[in-house]
Amino acid sequence: MSVQEVFVPQVSQALPCSFFQRPTVEVAQALLGTVVVKREGEEWCAARLVEVEAYLPEGDAANHAYRGKTRRNAPMFEAGGILYVYTIYGKHRCVNIVTEEAGRGAAVLLRAAEPVLGHALFRRRRGAVPDEALCRGPANLARAFGFDLSDNYRSVCTPELFLLPPPEPIPEELIGRSPRIGIRQARQLPLRFFLRNSPSVSGIRRVSQP
Repeated sequence: MSVQEVFVPQVSQALPCSFFQRPTVEVAQALLGTVVVKREGEEWCAARLVEVEAYLPEGDAANHAYRGKTRRNAPMFEAGGILYVYTIYGKHRCVNIVTEEAGRGAAVLLRAAEPVLGHALFRRRRGAVPDEALCRGPANLARAFGFDLSDNYRSVCTPELFLLPPPEPIPEELIGRSPRIGIRQARQLPLRFFLRNSPSVSGIRRVSQP
């Protein structure tokens, strides 16, 4: 069976929006191994999440919603199951999935993924890089999938954009946890989760807590 036959027809198995409307750390850990699937016309692309970061609704100074609702972070205050996309360094995008109930202001940043479908589409956007680097790092992941600011508020529970459960259960010993990276505020919080055995994990791969 081809990769497309494995992943694309299973829209009926997509994670419901209620999956994301739970405590943010719980969602972040559960996202490891899930497959993000996106349809663009007649083309499909998909990648398995291997690294994420949680941004909490309370006590998290690195959270964009920390000081309250603004025009920029407004998607974070919707009910979980939609995208929050923002710009860094004036040109790169980062994509998050909003979590918890409406009004909470929480999300999970998608940091890295392993491509499983649509390599040609990913490569058109990312160029001549190794397969394991196509979606390595939050800006590269967003670029590979073609996410931009117009995707703010976009649901991840539709036939054109959805997530599938992990093809196989993730053994607990393969899940790493560490402080978040690439930020200044609240950097000590151990809210980065990753799969230890993935070559697509970005940043510092070996720093983790038991």
